[in-house]
Amino acid sequence: LLSLLLAYLIAPVSAVIAGLFLDDVAEVVERDRYPGMPVGRAMPLGRSVVLSLKFFGVVILGNLLAFTLLLVPVVNFGAFFLVNGYLLGREYFEFAALRYRSEEEARALRNRHGATIFFAGLVLAAFLAVPILNLLTPLFAAATMVHLHQRISQRETSPEFTRLGASHRGEAVAARVEHPAGR
Repeated sequence: LLSLLLAYLIAPVSAVIAGLFLDDVAEVVERDRYPGMPVGRAMPLGRSVVLSLKFFGVVILGNLLAFTLLLVPVVNFGAFFLVNGYLLGREYFEFAALRYRSEEEARALRNRHGATIFFAGLVLAAFLAVPILNLLTPLFAAATMVHLHQRISQRETSPEFTRLGASHRGEAVAARVEHPAGR
């Protein structure tokens, strides 16, 4: 039972340790993959520690909730992926977005693209489920979410998106589907 509990806690423990290197990972990805774009700014140490501790607490609570479902077949497996997919997607995306945006802007962007971020979080949760490889999850998650943030940001600043306005995003997608040549 103890080994199972420790398996559920690998995410928060590795996240706290790797948290010291996330800005370095993000900067490498930004410089190598987006050379024409400005590099984000590292979060101040104090704010970084506060957000890391908050993330650590939320992940522990979420995984303890998932752990309580351990004895329910199939549900326990689903709970692990749903909880960690949501939490990893949410926190690592905000980490990437905070390199360029205020906390309010990062949260708003995350809320607008919640489904995409959640599915990316599920990929991270799958990575987390592989023994030994799971120790690299925070670094993989940081790189993945830097890429996702860059793509979402580029999409939101595209002329078609800004012309139609944020409240008409669905119409922009529909217009592209109906009139692909008119792009």
